[in-house]
Amino acid sequence: MYEHYRQPLLPRSAFIIRFIRCAFISLALLIVTIFIGAFAYHYLEKLSWIDAILNSVMIMTGLGMVAVLNTSKAKIFTTFYAIFSTIVFFAMIAILFSPLIHRFMHRFHLEIDRKSKVG
Repeated sequence: MYEHYRQPLLPRSAFIIRFIRCAFISLALLIVTIFIGAFAYHYLEKLSWIDAILNSVMIMTGLGMVAVLNTSKAKIFTTFYAIFSTIVFFAMIAILFSPLIHRFMHRFHLEIDRKSKVG
């Protein structure tokens, strides 16, 4: 997906398209993960959709539950959802920032190559 360090730096327009693609993938992961949690809380705890979404987002960001869980199924789901959503959250951050970090490292490497060839 990314160019080799010996290849020239990607043009700005292509880089922006790459960044938008990564942002879209991150957003899709976010929406799917929140939907999984909201659906489970709505089904297992009979929470309203708004409360179910709020609980999903709060668990995903590590802030904790808003509603009190009454069923064992919901408590077990929350245990696994907290781990799953944390992994997804950090994966989203990695996907979102990878084009920026790659471009920085690529540009940095090109500058080192230019300086070593000149000197």
